[in-house]
Formats: sequence, C-alpha cells, structure tokens
Amino acid sequence: MRRVPSLLLLFAASAAAQTPTIEESLSLKQVSSPRGQPRGFYVAYVVRETNWEENAFETEIWLANAATNDTFQLTKAKKSSSNPRWSPDGKWLGFLSDRPAPAAGKGDGRNQIYIIPPSGGEARLLTRSETGVSNFDWSPDGKSIAFTAADPEDKPAKERKEKYGEFEIVQGDYTHTHLWLLPVNPGAGAAAAPARVTEGKQLHVGGFTWSPDSQRIAFSAQRDPDPGSSHTADIYVLTVGDKTVQRIVDTPGPDGNPRWSPDGKQIAYVTSNAREFYYYSNDMIATVPAAGGGPRVYAEAMDEDVSLIGWGPQGIYFSALARTASHLFLLDTATGKARRITFGGDGVYSALDPSPGYVFWSCVYAAPNRYPEIALLIAGRPDPEPFLVTDMTGQIARWKLAQREVIEWKSGDGTPIEGVLYKPADFEPKKKYPLLVVIHGGPTAADRPSIAGDQYYPLEKFVAKGALVLRPNYRGSAGYGEKFRALNVRNLGVGDYADVISGVDHLIGKGWVDGSRVGAMGWSQGGYISAFITTFSDRFKAVSVGAGISNWMTYYVNTDIHPFTRQYLKATPWDDPEIYARTSPMTYIKKAKTPTLIQHGEFDRRVPIPNAYELYQGLQDQGVPVKLVVYKGFGHGINKPRQQRAVMEHNWEWFLEHLWGEKP
Repeated sequence: MRRVPSLLLLFAASAAAQTPTIEESLSLKQVSSPRGQPRGFYVAYVVRETNWEENAFETEIWLANAATNDTFQLTKAKKSSSNPRWSPDGKWLGFLSDRPAPAAGKGDGRNQIYIIPPSGGEARLLTRSETGVSNFDWSPDGKSIAFTAADPEDKPAKERKEKYGEFEIVQGDYTHTHLWLLPVNPGAGAAAAPARVTEGKQLHVGGFTWSPDSQRIAFSAQRDPDPGSSHTADIYVLTVGDKTVQRIVDTPGPDGNPRWSPDGKQIAYVTSNAREFYYYSNDMIATVPAAGGGPRVYAEAMDEDVSLIGWGPQGIYFSALARTASHLFLLDTATGKARRITFGGDGVYSALDPSPGYVFWSCVYAAPNRYPEIALLIAGRPDPEPFLVTDMTGQIARWKLAQREVIEWKSGDGTPIEGVLYKPADFEPKKKYPLLVVIHGGPTAADRPSIAGDQYYPLEKFVAKGALVLRPNYRGSAGYGEKFRALNVRNLGVGDYADVISGVDHLIGKGWVDGSRVGAMGWSQGGYISAFITTFSDRFKAVSVGAGISNWMTYYVNTDIHPFTRQYLKATPWDDPEIYARTSPMTYIKKAKTPTLIQHGEFDRRVPIPNAYELYQGLQDQGVPVKLVVYKGFGHGINKPRQQRAVMEHNWEWFLEHLWGEKP
C-alpha cells in the first residue's frame, strides 16, 4: 500500500517552498471517522473542506480501496454528509446528512439517515426526524437501525409560547434525547415508520450499542441534557421485543459508552468509579452482567483516561494518551492487565475502528511533523507505522513549515513538564528569537508534535516571521497520569503560570530566546492562563486572551458547567472565597501592565462573556493597552471559516505590533 513520503523528502522536492497564508491554513482538508467495510476492501471516511462562499466547513464521505490504493468521493451534495456506518453485510453505507431532503417537510435541513451502495448512485433517505438524527447504528442482523433524536416541541410548550411568547425556565425547560428504532430493508429503503422506544423526562440518552443477537440495546443516559448533570449518567439495557428498560449500573459519578461482550452476557463501560471529583480523575473500564449485578472495575489497568472501543475475542480494546502520543491497548479481563498493541512510540492513533474479528483496524494516524492520514493496521504487528491509504500530506508538500519537537524542563516545584517547540526550518542555535507561548484549553487537553491546520493562531506565519513557538503541556494536561492532571487542583493559574514561565526560562537559558520579546496566547482554559499571565506577570510583551476566565466567581455563576469549578477548587465561592480570589486574574489587576487582546464569542455559554468585559474594564482602568473583539453570533468556539480568519488576523496584527513593532 502507498506510504506518504516523509516531509523531509517533500521539502527537498519543493524548490519553491512558501509559508502558508492564513486562508491556505484554514483551507486544509482534514480526514476523520474511518470505517472499514465488513467483508470488503473499502474504508469509508470523512473529508472536511472549507467552503468560503457559504462560510462553512463542510464534510463529504470518501472511500479508499485498500486493495488498489484508489480513493474517490462517494457523496456530493449541498451541505454535509458525515458519520458513515456500514450495513453488516457491507453492501450499504449509512450516513447522516443535512442536505435538502426530497419533498421537503418536517426535519428538512437537519441531519437525517441516508444509505448508499459503495458503487455510488443516488442516496436513499430513511428518516424525516423533525429534530434531526444525532447518532445511529445498524443491528448486527441488518434488519433495523437504532438512532437517537431530540424530542420535538410538545403541545403544552407550543400553547405556552402562543399565549405568553418565548421564555425559558432555567433548569426546567429541557429537550430530552431518546432512542428510536427503524425497521429497514436496504434494497427497498425504510420498511416502516420509526418508533420511539425510550420515554420520559428522566432519561436523556447518550451512547448506545446493539447486542450481538440484535435483541437488546445497551445505552447510557443522564437525567437531563444539562452539562452539569453528567454525574447522573448510568447504564441501561433495552429489550427490543417488549420495549422494557432496565438500569443495570447505578453508581455515583458518570458511567457511559457501553460495549457488549462477544457472547452477549456482559457489558463493558467507562466509569468514574463513583468518585466525586471526576473532571481530573481517571476514567476506568468496568464490566457488569447484562442482566444486572455487581460491576468489576479494572482500576489498575491504565493510569490515564481511557476511550473504550469494543470487546473482541482477545479482550477489551481501548485507546489512551501516552504523553504526546496515543495508542491502542488490550485489556485481559482475566488478569485485569492491559498491554499496548500499537508500536512506534511517538505515533498518534485515533478514531480506531476494528474489523468484525478485531484483526484489522482503520484509524487516523499522525506522527511528529506529519499530517494526519487515514491508515490501516494489524493489531500487534511489530511495524512502527500503519499502512497509509490517503495522501492528505500532498496538500502541504510545497509549504515551508516549522519543525516540531518535544522538549522537557522542570517547573518551579521540580515537576517535569513537556511541551512542543516549533522552530524555523533554518533554525540557528546561536541566534536569539522572539518567543510566543500558545496554551491549550481543557485543561485536560494535550499538544502534540504532528501537523494540524491552525484554527485561531497563525503559527506558521509567526515562525516564518522569525519566532519560536512553545506549546506547553502544563500541569492538568492529559497523557501524563492522574496525579499530574490533579496538580492544578486548588492551584489553577498559579501552578499553570509556573509551568509556562519555567518553560520560557528554560529556552532563555539555552540562549535561543530574547527574554524581552515574549508573548502568550490561548483559548478557553488557555485563555484563562493567558489572562492570569497578563495580570500576574510583567515578563511578557503582549498577550491574547481567547474565551478566557478572568474571575472564577463570575465564571461560576454564569457557566453551563458549574461542577467544573467546584471540583477543581473543591469549594463554592461562598464556602471558600479566598481560593476563588487567589486563582482569579482579576485579583491582580492593579499589577497589570501587558498589552492585551481579548477575543470572545457573543453567546458563549461555557465561558460567558462577562469574563471578557470584566477583564477589559479592569485593564482600561489601569491604563493598559487593551482591545476587545466580540464575534457576533458565536458561542465558545468560532466555527466558521471567515470568522476564524478574522480571529487569526487579529492575533497576527496584535503580535506584529507589540513584538515586532510593526503597524499592520
């Protein structure tokens, strides 16, 4: 099978290498959601493209033929197609699309289920859900499709709106998602109308999976769709024949992502193991009899959050981060021990999808200084890399790109910290460079040395301009174990800043960085740490705060995930105002000196916009140069290409002025 050439060879072959523009970076195609064909050679996957005319990131489904190395686009319609799912016999591919439906009616413009043969042709519409389909899967016997969809507005709600106009009762007006069944005959389309099979205002259905005999469905559900109710998620089993529902896991803390054993007698799932503080604690794998009973928790199998994939003949498969890499693991249910079954220590394996026998896997694969590709692998084979079946790297073959490498230093308290350092291709160790620190969100995210399209920060342009870029995996980041993720508990901002500034000092100490020309930027939790930097420190020349928290009390009373703050600070602001003050950027506003750009979505629910206005006014009152940009109509993420271009250009202009002294 085809392998993509290394970037070094691509660079050598490119006589006219150029730095990508902001628009080119945002136009990169990206792959996701690989699905291997049962009893066949095709791998279905999703390609995201940028539609500048419609101001949208749109997706279509492609097929790769693993036998011939050919790839071709399968779906092509207005709007997007996503979430491919093969029928058990491999003759049909189901997918979701929000394309205009034929004979438009209820649900038009929302995601509906379509099917299409791999040979192509006209896709067939199977559903007309009024609220749209959120997820679906075929039964193993191929006779039914289960899907989840939100409830439509009921009659009392319509009557209330007609009488009083629109209003919302906070934590009272919820739209629950339920499970539906659709009998299907692929050759003829849908065999009958879908029927809802879960009921009530106490079940909000999440992930689900069919039993091997197609007679039951295991699913997770929480009491309502409020993000703050995630701790109520439990595991249930629906018997398809009589529509009865039994809760088989009822423990404190969230339980989810159920997967059946091959014989249908047990169910594996991911659990917080009844721990109260689970935002930064390890998720664990547990098993429980499908008829109910005491669960077994494999607490020692992995010191990291796990992503459960499935239960095969050899055991339970899951993926997990390992520092800046990500790998596939196999849990032996007899011994309770797990072993890694992908090789190449710095690879990033994601979106792993097994063949029916769990021998072949399709996945998205990336590695240092490589662009993500759809790939195939044989589990356990001692090959450092999988077989690549796409060539997305060809998009960047003529780009002059930064070189990424993982570096390590020690924080102020001696904690080892890793980060990804971007260097110019012509890096000179004896030269002193400006430094830009780019801080990830989460906080339980992690930066990696693979190549990905920039979203908010034009990093390739910064490096081409002559800067180094450091992306620290500060305390709290995933991939380094539970103890590391808990190091910022009751230590937010303070410990994070120590990790960032020690990384800056490390690079200054190597003689690579001009300490008078250092900037910082980040989004969400990264925006919070950037806000902490701008009020707490005078070491930085300029800062950009993206969707960042400025005051934990302001955040706590406005956010849609109140448990987050209570768990990390282990208190409410009424119980311990001191810890809320000590970790809040606004506490140090009188010390602020650093020119600061603030970027925020108008309708952000996760980090509500009062945080932006509070920091903006505080900096204005101190006479600190500050600029606030509000992106109209957006929430926590800026998810359209034109506005992402605006975010990137605003950051480019800000640091161009304050680090290089150039007026844009």
